Amino acid sequence: MAASLSRTQTTASRCACCDRALESGLWIEADGQSMCEDCFLRRHPASREAIPAGDPAASLAEALAEALDLREHETGLHSRRVACHTLVLARRVASDPSWLHQVYWGSLLHDIGKIGVPDAILLKRDGLDDGEWREMRAHPEKGHRILSRMPELAQAAELVYSHEERFDGSGYPRGLAGERIPLGARLFALVDTLDAMTSDRPYRLAESFDAARAEIVRMSGTQFDPLGVEVFLAEESTLRQMVELKCTTSRMTLRP
Repeated sequence: MAASLSRTQTTASRCACCDRALESGLWIEADGQSMCEDCFLRRHPASREAIPAGDPAASLAEALAEALDLREHETGLHSRRVACHTLVLARRVASDPSWLHQVYWGSLLHDIGKIGVPDAILLKRDGLDDGEWREMRAHPEKGHRILSRMPELAQAAELVYSHEERFDGSGYPRGLAGERIPLGARLFALVDTLDAMTSDRPYRLAESFDAARAEIVRMSGTQFDPLGVEVFLAEESTLRQMVELKCTTSRMTLRP
């Protein structure tokens, strides 16, 4: 899907797909249509392949992602981005549609366990105390508990359970290391870091793709699977384009 950024002076423009007002005057231009980032990600080839038409598991995953977004603003778009970007990496190492679907759904729902985290902790702007951190760090287990009840999402549930693990074994909740961490979770960890570093936060502005890339390479073998880093670098041009679309839109909206 060819895409480029466009800008207009009017605030009346609307997304060609969902009819949402593009209030910032910025949109993604793809396939000759102007659309919001959410619709762009839904229409991206990676997402279309991962969401079979009429598949009840896919519909359920989408509904759960929407439910999480009701609790934590912008989580849905973050989750859709990392799901789409993780699938870019996953498609480079495997071609089994069933596994790719599970990787997509697990990435989309990686934070579903936060539904079980109290609002006072989840939405807290200040730093968390030790007890609050323990509660927050329980979200992978809670997410796994939710998804493991659905056999059709079994592999996705394992990704959710393992998405905070680190390649050197210093992650949580189980302290898994190396190949004991599911491959989908190892690929997801790269993309999650990329999206976090290249997104604006209340306490800092987004960093560049190159800064995130350098950090990911530096942490190869400790936080990240070296094989996953190789795959990340092989897909650098695709990921760079997708991140630049997101970051440019965000920055120009926040600082016109």
